[in-house]
Amino acid sequence: MNIAHWLRDAAQRWPRRPALFEGCRQVADYQAFAAQARARALQLRDEYGIVPGDRVALLMKNSCAYLELLYAIWWSGAVAVPINSKLHALEAAWIADNAGARLVYTDEGRVFDGASLPVGCRELTAPGAADQGPVPGDELLEPHPRQDSDLAWLFYTSGTTGRSKGVMLSHGNLIAMSLCYPLDVDPVTAEDAVVYAAPMSHGAGLYNFIHVRCGARHVVPASRGFQAAELFELAQALGQVSLFAAPTMVKRMVDQARQQGYGGEGIKTIVYGGAPMYLADLTQALDTFGPRLVQIYGQGECPMTISALSREAIADRGHPDWPLIAASVGRAHACVEVRVVDAQGQPLTPGEPGQIAVRGAAVMQGYWDNPQATREALVDGWLLTGDIGFLNERGYLTLTDRSKDVIISGGSNIYPREVEEVLMQHPEVFEVCVVGEADAEWGESVVAFVVLRTPHSLDAQALNHWFLARMASFKKPKKYLFCAELPKNSYGKILKTRLRQWLQDPTGPLNNL
Repeated sequence: MNIAHWLRDAAQRWPRRPALFEGCRQVADYQAFAAQARARALQLRDEYGIVPGDRVALLMKNSCAYLELLYAIWWSGAVAVPINSKLHALEAAWIADNAGARLVYTDEGRVFDGASLPVGCRELTAPGAADQGPVPGDELLEPHPRQDSDLAWLFYTSGTTGRSKGVMLSHGNLIAMSLCYPLDVDPVTAEDAVVYAAPMSHGAGLYNFIHVRCGARHVVPASRGFQAAELFELAQALGQVSLFAAPTMVKRMVDQARQQGYGGEGIKTIVYGGAPMYLADLTQALDTFGPRLVQIYGQGECPMTISALSREAIADRGHPDWPLIAASVGRAHACVEVRVVDAQGQPLTPGEPGQIAVRGAAVMQGYWDNPQATREALVDGWLLTGDIGFLNERGYLTLTDRSKDVIISGGSNIYPREVEEVLMQHPEVFEVCVVGEADAEWGESVVAFVVLRTPHSLDAQALNHWFLARMASFKKPKKYLFCAELPKNSYGKILKTRLRQWLQDPTGPLNNL
């Protein structure tokens, strides 16, 4: 089934229900939303020659027009290729070329100089949400027929460890992912308002589907991005606000809320994921916002849909196992199976760390035009995530690290996250990231990059004393490198590759730490 049928159905059921908002201003109801998507689908077909299966890329900041174009692409039977709007033009052109995109919509229509786009690919200026598309006649009343296995969303990984790979997500993948949301994450009603503060090209955008299916409101902040104070104003004005946020965004929300005395009024749910949230940060968020947090764990290859930790489990601090439960990423989503395997792919017993594997209806079809990478990732029907973790007897999954991030020092495995968790408990530590550094004697040694709440409030000796009072000495950092901020990508993930580059570059930023 073409997932654009959900928009068609919502428009038929609730034509006058509010749909698209720019800030607090409504720009479309569901009837207008569907009419615009259909009109732009006809334009794709008739003016630009787009046929089912063609790829159409979006290199845009968040906007209501983004949603209209996404649904126009699917309505026409084509494939959406959302690209991170913060990428350099050359990086975006590489993705367009790799995807074989026919069109690339950009905000201003002037990102590419004409020579950088591949032959046969054209840049177009994205319409505004209020721009009237061509008036449709009796054509394409229904979205173009698609099978569950047909490609819908071509998602390019962030590429922090190398060249991006195109993850092939089918209509069936997106439907399975979406139906898990009200089962495992948060029920959705027509009174809800999903706010797109994180990039719509990734996780935040994927949550549009279930909110369309339920006829909820879709809100793009006036800033078209993330500003904590603006989010709080929207929440109080609109009510029943939900959003997806990376842990770094949640930290900034907590800091801003405490500065202005805001307690979460108007916020229904904050879904966090994409990186670990340390126990100390989670405790502060609960103290600030109350029981409004839900955690999800997923990858582009199994979008937003590997495991979830419910708001009830997160908020139940009286439970005797709360620290262990809250440090986990919850239990498997309803549409997938999760297991932890050894190097030979054999399942491990509860408590044993190994690689996390997942299979089910949300798992990708494979990597675009990359059969070798597909064979390596999909083995006997299981997606090998590259993440290291363990399951307990109750089915709770705990992440320890990416497999490539495990530090092997003196023959012992050291998981950076467990070191980070201890350091994050110190009240003066704002952020921390642990990486391995080549060591002639030990193979690798532990290095901690630390951001303090107050500059110069701690030194390495004080942090070492704190650490040794809480964890085995063989896991202690050999170096503590204090910095003003940690390098992150546009989704809030800390770039460990950049930190490792800093360690290897004697003329680089470490000279200023």
